[in-house]
Amino acid sequence: MALKRFADAVWNGDLQSGKGNMSTPQSGLFEAQNFSFKTRFGDEKGTNPEELLAAAHAGCFSMALSAVLGKEGFTPDSIQTRAEVSMEPGMDPGPTVTGVKLVVSAKVPGIDAAKFEGIAQAAKAGCVISRVLAVPVTLEATLVE
Repeated sequence: MALKRFADAVWNGDLQSGKGNMSTPQSGLFEAQNFSFKTRFGDEKGTNPEELLAAAHAGCFSMALSAVLGKEGFTPDSIQTRAEVSMEPGMDPGPTVTGVKLVVSAKVPGIDAAKFEGIAQAAKAGCVISRVLAVPVTLEATLVE
């Protein structure tokens, strides 16, 4: 049976002056979080789809890395991942996500940097969010001692 996860978005008005909100009713994590043209392309307080995509990718990759490390016999003390989503606003047919850079720093007892890099690359390839994206996903992996 397939798992289904969802979030809701409501938009009111035109693109430039309209406002919207996003909610995660399934988890209850947030409700009616503000988003607008200015939160997406400017500096107004609120979220945007690209930020939420980045959060999803960072969380997914961290879990995937933990899983692959575990399969290889390593238990991480900590994994910290930042996903940086790049978007070009002026592309045709419109704004386009052009890439994601994963920057991970992990503390993993008993592993060397080369083994860690290989495992991190395998986790990137296996991460559900990495696989769903049709853009290049790059990775910067740092082993913390």
